[in-house]
Amino acid sequence: MVMKPEPIFSAMGSVLKNSPHKKTRRIYFSPQGRVLKQEHLKEYLAYDQLILLCGRYEGVDERVIERYIDEEVSIGDYVLAGGELPAMVFVEALSRLVPGVLGCAESLHQESFSGLLLEYPQYTRPPEFQGMKVPEVLLSGDHKKIEHWRQEQVLLRTRKKRPDLLT
Repeated sequence: MVMKPEPIFSAMGSVLKNSPHKKTRRIYFSPQGRVLKQEHLKEYLAYDQLILLCGRYEGVDERVIERYIDEEVSIGDYVLAGGELPAMVFVEALSRLVPGVLGCAESLHQESFSGLLLEYPQYTRPPEFQGMKVPEVLLSGDHKKIEHWRQEQVLLRTRKKRPDLLT
């Protein structure tokens, strides 16, 4: 099952006709596309308009891609029945980078992949729960020691869980 070109050509033509002066990027979600990474998301913020096309089953007629698509994007090396979930993943990840969406913009710089590595462990109250304790350094109030601990944890966690990111 391949989606026919006529309705997609009509929809794309209409959208583009009604926004002739906008800087637009047209994206088709496909396992054949560039695998989406955090570092790529910033590129999309430069556009006034993103048009996201989701195929279903076998996708869309190739002529749609040839005529209208600027880029194919994949969210991983696997196949889904449609592009709707990749589109939602894309929108969720991208929207976090839009100024004002997050309550604290500074948090963008302290999470996984902001520096291409994984984030340090997070803890909350109580300081001890079922015999498991928050690391003492985090309770110390010594901001220099806490920052040093976090940097160590970023490297340890990345080396343990995603060593591919260290190469």
